[in-house]
Amino acid sequence: MKRKLLIIGYVWPEPKSSAAGTRMMQLIELFQRHDWQITFASPAALGEHREDLNTLGIDEQPIELNSASFDVFVSQLQPDTVVFDRFMMEEQFGWRVEKHCPNALRILNTEDLHSLREARQQRLKNLLKKENEDLSPLWDNTAETLFDIMADNDLTQREVASIFRSDLTLMISEFETRLLQQAFQVSPSLLFTLPFLYDSDRLPEMPDDTQRQHFVFIGNFRHAPNWDAVLWLKTAIWPKIRQALPQAELHVYGAYPAKKVTDLNNPKQGFLVKGWAEDALLVLSQARVCLAPLRFGAGIKGKLAEAMLCGTPSITTPIGAEAMLPQDASRSDWPGLIATDEDAIAEAAIELYQNQTLWQKAQSKGKSLAKERYCNAQQGEALIERIEEILAALERHRKQNFIGSMLRHHQHKSTQYMAQWIEAKNRKPE
Repeated sequence: MKRKLLIIGYVWPEPKSSAAGTRMMQLIELFQRHDWQITFASPAALGEHREDLNTLGIDEQPIELNSASFDVFVSQLQPDTVVFDRFMMEEQFGWRVEKHCPNALRILNTEDLHSLREARQQRLKNLLKKENEDLSPLWDNTAETLFDIMADNDLTQREVASIFRSDLTLMISEFETRLLQQAFQVSPSLLFTLPFLYDSDRLPEMPDDTQRQHFVFIGNFRHAPNWDAVLWLKTAIWPKIRQALPQAELHVYGAYPAKKVTDLNNPKQGFLVKGWAEDALLVLSQARVCLAPLRFGAGIKGKLAEAMLCGTPSITTPIGAEAMLPQDASRSDWPGLIATDEDAIAEAAIELYQNQTLWQKAQSKGKSLAKERYCNAQQGEALIERIEEILAALERHRKQNFIGSMLRHHQHKSTQYMAQWIEAKNRKPE
């Protein structure tokens, strides 16, 4: 009999709009290869660029927040495994799944640590308020420092609690897996690190360096780090690059650009806001250099992984490159250059754009890195094996996670009753 998988999505997957959408489709394809029967449910509105899951043989199910209709739906479905896409979905539906499907394995898919991203964003805001604008503290990412800036945050407490309540949490970043273990004492048995799972057979042709031109930035503009990076490019970095390379252009792509983004478009300055890209890989493969000066964020960056896949060297920051190299690697192993301030980023971009030998070496590094770390099908197979191991001994696995049991007990006393109060409040009088 086929295994049943229910995925509860924060949004409907949009693989052409975001790395999170790409990641979700990779997970779906992994389970389909193992012949799992998949239902995807979400309380979100249908997005403009969403994937049509029905054409892939996946049942789509709209669901409501704070509604007993979900209880009926999940009781009838009786999935073997439920994946909550982001901790907010586990908060909303985790207690309902536990109540009506107690034997279902509950997996949290983080995409990235939201609380880490928010803490870093607040750190940047605090630094920018200071007159000297010394941004060097941005790059201090020891476990002790990050715990200090995260621990008092309500979002951190919610997210880490969700991780403990889940039977298994999927982490895309090795760095964040270590952070949870070292700073928040999460057991390794509750975590599984799974990077991107690209199919190298689906990549576009790679033009050589003589056929490539211009710089590119790409990223969903509903994601705050992308807007900050583009604004930093526009105000501080691109003018320096353009002065040295007056014929070069920066092509800015990304889904859902707000007016503040499109207002940055300036052909005279070679700063061109292009908007949504139908094919991100094609866009990246035509560019000479990818710019990704990220000052905050979390997870691993789809734009940089895809740049490697397309043979496009990149300039980024330590946060952009975080967890994308092997743990024992150095910055010199990056397929391009890593820099921390606007002058260094601009200088690195100018040099990489002009220096053919440096460019070709960077491209070669990127191809090798992408093949090794982001096209490794064995990592997906290891996840399926881990899931089957836990399903075979689910009761014992849960007994070993006493903190999770304690938090679930508390959740039934708070989240459940709050949801039921909202449901009763919203119920129309008969």
